[in-house]
Amino acid sequence: MRQSTLVFVFNPKNQILLAMKKRGFGKDKWNGAGGKLEPGETIAQAASRELFEETSVRIGPAALESRGVLHFHFDGNPDWDQDVNVFVSYGYDGEFEETEEMKPQWFDIGDIPYDAMWEDDPYWLPRVLEGESVEFEFFFGRDGHIEEYAEVYGEIG
Repeated sequence: MRQSTLVFVFNPKNQILLAMKKRGFGKDKWNGAGGKLEPGETIAQAASRELFEETSVRIGPAALESRGVLHFHFDGNPDWDQDVNVFVSYGYDGEFEETEEMKPQWFDIGDIPYDAMWEDDPYWLPRVLEGESVEFEFFFGRDGHIEEYAEVYGEIG
């Protein structure tokens, strides 16, 4: 299964940085920054690189805290199947900027636009916001909606 990354950045005002995907997979949805690994990269290196490419802000791999893995399965689209490695960061340098792919915006933690995000986000993101690590498996039907999901118990790896 393809390995991907997802990064959520927080500021001292109790806000989360989300970015509107402007093209490709996930277009018109709010999400964290992230994407696929390139050959030779660690997962944390890929997360750091993708964050920079999508928001123009650098956070080194060592400053990213792992918060779990999400396993996604798409009926009829096995090329979309992926393990998404979730990271958070509570510090950053620079200014977030809109790029060709993403439009970043700060949201108060109480005003996260779940209705404009992936359907799975309300299942696991609140737990990440509480400081937990998560591991879930989601199965999406051909219509793009969740058909089944399960929390994976045991050590996250």
